[in-house]
Amino acid sequence: MPDTSLPKVTIRSIAVAPLFGESPKGGWSAEIRPEDSVHALIAVHTKEGITGFGSVFTDGRLVKAAVDVLEPLWRGENALEPERVTEKMHQNTFWMGRGGALTHAISGIDIALWDILGKALGQPVGRLLGGTYRDRVKPYCSLLMEEPERMADVIGPHRARGFKAFKIGWGPFGRRDDRRFDEAIVRAARTAAGEDAQLFVDAGASDAHWPQGLKWALNTAHMLKDYDVGWFEEALRPDALDDFVTLRRASPVPIAGGEVLTRRQAFLPWLAKGALDIVQPDVTKVGGISEQRRIAWLADEFGVTYVGHGWNTALGLAADLQLAAAMPHCDLVEFIGGSPYLDGIVAEPFTVDAEGYLRIPARPGLGIALDPAAVARYTTDAASFFAPG
Repeated sequence: MPDTSLPKVTIRSIAVAPLFGESPKGGWSAEIRPEDSVHALIAVHTKEGITGFGSVFTDGRLVKAAVDVLEPLWRGENALEPERVTEKMHQNTFWMGRGGALTHAISGIDIALWDILGKALGQPVGRLLGGTYRDRVKPYCSLLMEEPERMADVIGPHRARGFKAFKIGWGPFGRRDDRRFDEAIVRAARTAAGEDAQLFVDAGASDAHWPQGLKWALNTAHMLKDYDVGWFEEALRPDALDDFVTLRRASPVPIAGGEVLTRRQAFLPWLAKGALDIVQPDVTKVGGISEQRRIAWLADEFGVTYVGHGWNTALGLAADLQLAAAMPHCDLVEFIGGSPYLDGIVAEPFTVDAEGYLRIPARPGLGIALDPAAVARYTTDAASFFAPG
């Protein structure tokens, strides 16, 4: 039989574009400044002229350094084999530390490799992951908590845009040791979102020196039930596994978490011990699409719902959309409200339909196109980023 396999598509160079200038606030105790880089874009260029794009939720300086360190492992590799190339990078950098900047950078490279594979085959990534269960998914608009009297102004513009699901998080919630104040924020958010909207609450306990513990989380979970909150996210410090187990068993609302974990091995004890109702790996940190789908399927085996953490860029959202297409029970994706790094860097802004859903792109690869002129507003050398090195 004749050999009909695709010829090798060779990785020629990898470029990094740190995003800064309008970085959205995170609600962190050490707040993000507009000029800080907390997100970076990655471009994988090939000798055959196909370029794939990815996203990393990490300071761009770390991403650039990691790409340089990883160069002997990716240069000259076949871009049509994302899982093998990604695992090669993981396996050969164990001695530099697992789960930090290298893993984050590998995430962006992996996303870009899947983008290349889809473009080379003329198929959306979701189909290449095994098949598509849906062609649209509901985005929940991720917003910061503010003083109760400001929550209507925070939520209102996004409800007007068509969002029908909202997550409020971080900010002053849980940080003043005043349960009546916390409840006032949630009450104001529920009123602004409307009784017909889904509402989720994120305490943000991975913030520096989180002051609350298990009893606060238990009491707060019971309060959230009264406002029909769909899940309680990051209610405890991110290493408090046993407390999460206790909280999940006692809480009247579902418990979510996992955004600070990386690679599938770190998620296993959380799933095996029953610590979470909803697991939230971040595709731009955890190891990319290759790792994210393995975690999502592993969660499914334990009866845990997968909803990706997506506080990132248009490319991170695009990866989450393709994963949502390929997973049988994923009905939500995260969408940062008001971030210019989503709608502000793409050729076609994301559109919420009349029912509050996003269409999952069916074009090859991730299915979206960056606008080079728009990207140039948020990075220093966009021309080099888009041009093969």
